[in-house]
This record gives sequence, C-alpha cells and structure tokens, in this order.
Amino acid sequence: MLSFMLALVSAFLVGLTVASGILFRYRLSGRKPRTPAVDDAAVRAILETGVLVTDEDEPLDLESIDEEERRFWSEKWDEPEEW
Repeated sequence: MLSFMLALVSAFLVGLTVASGILFRYRLSGRKPRTPAVDDAAVRAILETGVLVTDEDEPLDLESIDEEERRFWSEKWDEPEEW
C-alpha cells in the first residue's frame, strides 16, 4: 500500500512539473521581443551631437532616485564599536 501511494504522489508531481513547464513555455512564446532603443540612426545622432534623445518612456524616475541618494548620504552614521 505504501509503495502504491508513493508511486501515486510521484506521478502527480511529475505531471505537475510537466504542466508547469508547458505553461511556462506558452507564456514565453507570447512575449514580443523588445526592439533596441539604440539603432544605427541613434548611433549616428550620438556621433554627431554627442547626445541621444528618444521618445521612449523613462524606465526609472531619476528625480526620485537622486532624492533618495541625497537622503541616504546625508544620514548620520554611528561610529563602529571597537572590541
């Protein structure tokens, strides 16, 4: 009886693993690859002007990052305790 239960649980886990793998592959196949923001025209613009300006959304809020960095470095730190 114990070996039957062990085989049943093992079969269930194998089935669950296979189903998870299939679902993962299905989700990955539905994603569209992201086009690079820097193409040949952008490289030419960088070489001519030294700056790249794009219409893409800024992935990070640079102002909040700067503010958080200022806050971090302005904190008072306790001196380490000597043993």
